[in-house]
Amino acid sequence: DLCFLFPVLFILPIPVVNTEAPIGPLYRVVGSKLSISCNVSGFKNADTKKHFEFRVNKPGKPMSENIVSSSNPGFSYSSYKRRLEERLITLTHVSPNSVLFEILSLQKSDEGDYECSVLNAEASYDGAYSASTSVKGTHFNEGEAFTSTCQASSNTVQHTHLSLTWFLLRDGDDNARPIISVDRYFTLSPGQGFEGRHQAGLIRLDKIGGVMYRLSMGQLQLSDSGRVFCRAQEWIQDPDRSWYSITQKDAEETVLHVVPDTSPLLVRISLQPTALQVGQTLSINCNVNKQSSEESFFSVAWSRGGVELARVGPTGILSVGHEYSVREEELRVARISDRDFRLRLQPVRIEDQGEYICRAWPQKRGQDGALTQGAAQDSDPQRITISATESGLSLEMQNDTSVNEGDGLKLTCRVHGYKGQLSITWQHKPTATSSVAFTTVISLSQEGVVIEKPESQKMKATRPAADTFTLELDEVKPSDSGVYQCAVSEWENNRKTNSRSQTAMVTVVPAGSFVKVNLISRDNSVTIGENVILMCRIRGVRFPMTVTWSLQRDASIIDNILTVYADGAISWSADQHRYQLNVEKTGNGFTHKLLIRGASHREVGRYECSVSYNAHKIASNQLAVQVQNPVSSLALTSSPALTTSIDQDIEIRCSVTSEPSASTRYFVTWQHKQKAESKIILSSDQDAKVEFGLQVDPSQRQRISAKRSKGPSFELSIRQTQISDGGVYLCKVAEWLQDPLGDWYQLPSVSRPTNLTVMEPGTLLYVFMSLLKIKARIFLKPDKQQHHNPRHLLRTIDSLLHPTTNNSSVLTVMKSEAEDSGRYFCEVEEWLPSLSQRWRKVATNKSGILTVNVYPEGKNILKLFLSFLQKRRRVQTSPTLMTDMKISFLNNIHNGSSFAGDVKAFSEPASHLGACIGILVAVVICSLLVILLLVVKICRSKVSGEKKTGHSLWAEQHPLNTKPSADD
Repeated sequence: DLCFLFPVLFILPIPVVNTEAPIGPLYRVVGSKLSISCNVSGFKNADTKKHFEFRVNKPGKPMSENIVSSSNPGFSYSSYKRRLEERLITLTHVSPNSVLFEILSLQKSDEGDYECSVLNAEASYDGAYSASTSVKGTHFNEGEAFTSTCQASSNTVQHTHLSLTWFLLRDGDDNARPIISVDRYFTLSPGQGFEGRHQAGLIRLDKIGGVMYRLSMGQLQLSDSGRVFCRAQEWIQDPDRSWYSITQKDAEETVLHVVPDTSPLLVRISLQPTALQVGQTLSINCNVNKQSSEESFFSVAWSRGGVELARVGPTGILSVGHEYSVREEELRVARISDRDFRLRLQPVRIEDQGEYICRAWPQKRGQDGALTQGAAQDSDPQRITISATESGLSLEMQNDTSVNEGDGLKLTCRVHGYKGQLSITWQHKPTATSSVAFTTVISLSQEGVVIEKPESQKMKATRPAADTFTLELDEVKPSDSGVYQCAVSEWENNRKTNSRSQTAMVTVVPAGSFVKVNLISRDNSVTIGENVILMCRIRGVRFPMTVTWSLQRDASIIDNILTVYADGAISWSADQHRYQLNVEKTGNGFTHKLLIRGASHREVGRYECSVSYNAHKIASNQLAVQVQNPVSSLALTSSPALTTSIDQDIEIRCSVTSEPSASTRYFVTWQHKQKAESKIILSSDQDAKVEFGLQVDPSQRQRISAKRSKGPSFELSIRQTQISDGGVYLCKVAEWLQDPLGDWYQLPSVSRPTNLTVMEPGTLLYVFMSLLKIKARIFLKPDKQQHHNPRHLLRTIDSLLHPTTNNSSVLTVMKSEAEDSGRYFCEVEEWLPSLSQRWRKVATNKSGILTVNVYPEGKNILKLFLSFLQKRRRVQTSPTLMTDMKISFLNNIHNGSSFAGDVKAFSEPASHLGACIGILVAVVICSLLVILLLVVKICRSKVSGEKKTGHSLWAEQHPLNTKPSADD
């Protein structure tokens, strides 16, 4: 068969997906921040969010460790979960195809190769889906050596010298510190702080060849961390033989990061033999080896089952564990060499068997000579078995027991099959956990002498019989719960031959589970001055306990009243005279009665009694006590209404008609109400201190006063009343009483109103007019545009107004004419002087209307007689009070109609209609007679030819009384 081989050409597709990470290695120091970006490209859908995962391959470990995933929260190893939760390690999406991985503070264990992987969500794989970068640390372990070189040379033609100094710039320092230097005279000198290490040969500066200098630092310290660099200076000598620096250069810095030494500390344990009998000697050897430092010191300790037997420090001082302190004479520790330590225990007991370990701590000496302890390292455990010699020694102890807190506890341990003398040690531990060691409570030697004295006086160990040992505790506490062990040893010839132990579990029931505290009262709501009895019932105890009474007045403050201690002593925190305490013993407890004598508002609040025992507190329920004010029996009486006139003084009185107590005080408030407004005039408190209301004008306060009189009665005085003083006056009285503590408290107020009416004086002012005489015509031409408006005739020179007797005034119009016809009336105003020495108008009234017709025949005189009567109010006035009357006579011109005759009108025409008609008839008759007489007289005058002069009524001969001015 012929076979033809044809070359087949496979065309491999070009990878599409590409994952990129920074090209390493990345050098970082411990504690610095690490950031690694990871980008992917080539996916079909570039806008879809991609998910990434980060892993690390650490040196010396075959398997990689999962750090973080953007899609799977459970991806991380447990060693990274805490740092992820604390956001010390984060993975953040920068874009759908890019993430940023960050470690905020690098640890030494973070060194390794970091791999970034992208999860493929597509059906096929095509390309590179992961990328890696290496992270390395630039740090030195404490105690390691550091070496750095620096090259310095000169090409100057002249003769020059070089000086070179190594500097250390620590983190946080502004100035670099010299480590060691060689000057221009080739003298070597260490820097400040490095002298001791230089003298010990740990810091050196060597010249290698012609231009190379090397710095060597042995046993690095943590304080050596920083940036190390060398500085070279070139010096030239002047003719005066002085040196001058012509140039200076610094080499590149080297980061030196010194971390604590974590190199493994190797601890080995060895012992022979591993099986012993009771009474033999146990020897345990411990070897410590540390490769990184030969000058370290160590502390070594031996322990069994987590309980430390003994420890030896770097200076060789031995300390024995607490549990083995009673066996200190049986323990011996020796240092065989710098790395080997030995523990000897003789004689051993049965309880000494178990697993033993050695634990070592490196100790490093600092510059000040003090030792610093490093991390501990344990050896592998080594088991020891101890068997008893032929002996019939056995122990019997009671079963697990339970006891209430405060009761007594008695444990019994019986010994069987013993031959020699016996000693016993009672031990205790709070829990049955094997890792917790027993603590010695009390010990009895074989002679019955107490070796380990108890911490509490309520504990004792006895031996009531040769084969019986007892442990007794009085008033046990919850802390006394746990496992009790009696360890009995048998002795022959002052040598311990056998040992046995037996345990029993003891449970102390806390008092809170069986002690019940209840606070009650038959009446917790009383009136001030009554007594309150609170009863605190304590059940479930047969022994006295500390009882505290407290009072909570508000939400935050709790005040103690008193404390009754278990021994009967009482400590008072409040006023002892206000309370009384009584304690009674009942069948299964106690009853504490607290009597509050003469309760006041100070005793209001929530009361509580609490029981304390062994640092435990059992509180009762809270009981609220309410103290109420007594019902007020205050009764008042006052005048319902008062009437006065202006400028008169008035007193408004309200009196207490109820029977007051000896200590009663009153708070009185006077209010003034007018329409919808109300204001406080003044108030007089329980101490009779008077204060005016804010709405009372200061200028008005001198008119108002208040006083108290027997009864008691309360009076409000208003001097020279005004119209604005009218209204309703409310007398509000509040009763104040004194409680048993002397504190004052207020009862609800009682009020009584009084309606005050202030009237104007002269409410009855009568005015009437009469036509007396027509003498002549007057030259008065009234304005026809004012027919409906009255005009003052006093403004004309042809009119005369003069007063007559009996409060009357007369108006005379000379040379009257027909135009003077009309309706006449007079208006009267009454004026009084006020407190401000100014006149004020107090009343106004008008007369009736008198119609006057003047005929053109003859020249007559029109004389109007006006009189008014004034009747004052019945109030007391000052004898010197002057009255000024201003009388205005108004002429109301009547156009088109006239009314003949005289009219007498009063301020109340309706009520005096009959009188007016009679007066009108009389006036008409008299007027006709007067006219007749005047005609006769005129005729006689013409006949006689001589003119007689009569009594003149001109204003010049009868001057008017002027209106009082404001200055009067």
